[in-house]
Amino acid sequence: MKNEIKALERNGTWTLEDLPKGKRAIDSKWVYKIKFKPNGEVKKYKARLVAKGFTQMEGVDYHDTFALVAKLVTVRTL
Repeated sequence: MKNEIKALERNGTWTLEDLPKGKRAIDSKWVYKIKFKPNGEVKKYKARLVAKGFTQMEGVDYHDTFALVAKLVTVRTL
């Protein structure tokens, strides 16, 4: 986990900001995964920091949503 934190800091993944008045910070948690070699031995341990976005309330913490996906008609023309 220490290596993951160092990599996030080294890559400039985030910047610390002041929380605007009346807003809540989104909580986060670590998700762990073990990668295995074909013979079953442990290859490496991985950790990922994820935001708990499900704690946000529409109209309070956000107003608009957007998903970058292709429309079905566009995919059909390809």
